[in-house]
Amino acid sequence: MSDATPNLDTATLGGGCFWCLEAVFVELRGVTGVTSGYAGGAGPNPTYEAVCGGRTGHAEVVQVSFDPQQITFDDLLEVFFSIHDPTTLNRQGADVGTQYRSVVFWNSDDQRAALERVVARIVASGVFDDPIVTQSERLQAFYPAEAEHRDYFERNPNQPYCAAVIAPKVAKFRKHHLDRLRA
Repeated sequence: MSDATPNLDTATLGGGCFWCLEAVFVELRGVTGVTSGYAGGAGPNPTYEAVCGGRTGHAEVVQVSFDPQQITFDDLLEVFFSIHDPTTLNRQGADVGTQYRSVVFWNSDDQRAALERVVARIVASGVFDDPIVTQSERLQAFYPAEAEHRDYFERNPNQPYCAAVIAPKVAKFRKHHLDRLRA
């Protein structure tokens, strides 16, 4: 039996509040880690206050480490498009600004092609009435969020935002993706 670590890949996804995305992706079978952070803006080492203030151009994102033998990038994208509204520009619910934009930061031509394929499949299905406005960008840099923003939902399930926004999103995800949950 080999002790070799599987060949992991990463996906960097922005779909509103990173607390919401992290709470869902940590529950997927084949995901080995999820880190909240920032991507797609100007300047290194952005802070939560600067990003939320719209001063850096970064989006709140999660970087998902995954084992492609257990879950594919396409699978991650299907979950991603089911847990946020990809038809609203620079907005998710009450969160407004470019930091909350729907965006996929791909790190290979294969990921870019997968994004195009998944979006085409979703558009053809007619699940959304409005056009998908999710941005597609090559990942230039990822900056992990400050420690207090990591594992936020897990550590603060009774915080009002978590109870009112994140918990229902996680419940809906579990209902629709039961076959993809960790054992």
